[in-house]
Amino acid sequence: MKMGTIVSQSIKNTLTTYLGFVVGGINVLFLFTNFMSDTYFGLVTFIFSTANIMMPLMAFGVHNTMIKFYSSYKTRQSQNSFLLFMLILPLFMVVSVGLLGHLFYNSISVWLTKTNVIIEDYIWLIYVSGVAFAYFEVFYAWSKVHMQSVFGNFMKELFHRVGTTLLLILLYFKYITIEDFIYAVVVVYVVRVFIMMIYAFNIKLPVLKFARFKGLGAIIKYTFLIVIAGSVANIILEVDKFMLGYYLDIEKVAYYGVAVYIASVIGVPLLAMEQIVNPITAKLLNDKNTEELKSLYKKSSLSLFVISGLIFLLIVLNINELYLLIPEKYNGGLLIVILISISKLTDNLLGNNNAILFNSNYYFIALLLGIFLMTSMVLLNVLFIPKYGIEGAAYATFIAVLVYNISKIYCVSHSFKMIPFTINTVKVFVLISICFGVFYFWDFPFNPIINIGLKSVLVCVTYIYFVYNFNLSSDVSILVDTLLKNFK
Repeated sequence: MKMGTIVSQSIKNTLTTYLGFVVGGINVLFLFTNFMSDTYFGLVTFIFSTANIMMPLMAFGVHNTMIKFYSSYKTRQSQNSFLLFMLILPLFMVVSVGLLGHLFYNSISVWLTKTNVIIEDYIWLIYVSGVAFAYFEVFYAWSKVHMQSVFGNFMKELFHRVGTTLLLILLYFKYITIEDFIYAVVVVYVVRVFIMMIYAFNIKLPVLKFARFKGLGAIIKYTFLIVIAGSVANIILEVDKFMLGYYLDIEKVAYYGVAVYIASVIGVPLLAMEQIVNPITAKLLNDKNTEELKSLYKKSSLSLFVISGLIFLLIVLNINELYLLIPEKYNGGLLIVILISISKLTDNLLGNNNAILFNSNYYFIALLLGIFLMTSMVLLNVLFIPKYGIEGAAYATFIAVLVYNISKIYCVSHSFKMIPFTINTVKVFVLISICFGVFYFWDFPFNPIINIGLKSVLVCVTYIYFVYNFNLSSDVSILVDTLLKNFK
């Protein structure tokens, strides 16, 4: 598949994802903060962050395994047997974790409620949500390996957020209680799984007839190892919230969650592009198409850096005004937003680096790096949270992610003899730095909403002008040309 097709699907996914983030932003910044207490907001954040940490374990790495190996099977029988195996495999982990949770429920309850007793009545919802998240990713991967990522992205980024908005409105008008709200959000996630399953099976219905297929040993080995490596994306911003809930009062999780949500918008272009780039990268690796892989690596890195760089500027240049729009008790997250924003910007700069590592024969490197990241994040959080509070969690994430990303660049460079950077990468970095220096202290004496709008327009026009006229990214320039033609 050509880069133009990738960009086309990525644009659709990006628009859907940003619409989801807009809805989520309204929920997080305005509805949650005004419609419920910070204690219950922190509880909701803790429940679903912990479920997200459990998700890769529940899925047993199948969503990554499916993408890596599917394109290597050429016959219909082998594809059918492989996909059926991928559906069944997570059940073993789901049942095992459920049994262990039942046997040791009291011990788990005492451990989790050490600081916040309010968690006790909702522990079982963490398990149910983790299972729902896991099988959603399995069915989503099912559609992605058939190069159909747009609907799944809609379900992943928008469906549950709209559902949450409706539930928050019902909560505000007292049609439901806060307890009803928490249970209803879990129901929304469960419904999402069944809708995604129907869509995936509509693309390709599973054949309930199992036959032996080649490479079963390699698949089992990869699946066991990728559980840890594939957990990294979930661990990075969720383990902080879990550990904050363990060490500090639960409302601190809400304050941290608001700051992280603002910064996480920078990661949207990468999330959108990954949906289509991951299976394509796997195919290029399986076909040993090194030249196309190098080209994709450089183009994905530059395009993502240009797009995420603009989003980074819009966030950090407007963050002071944005915090004036939400309740004052949530206003202590300025440093958190900046640190997490830089972390997210470096993620985008790596392009399809993750896809290369996860889908190549060097996936064990991703495993080792994943273990390193998780270990370092836990240790840094243990060190920093008691000393610096919620900002300590941001320090831990920033340091761990920076070292992790540098390590991944080195590993791909050493193993494949290619790096994602070009001279235009340096030019984009200079442009971002200049725009930050020029606009950060440039404020207007108006209402915060007007100030955000004015500064955003100035930043966008300036940034896009230089990117387009100096052709810093050919793909972005093509996109601008297309948009200009549509407006004529």
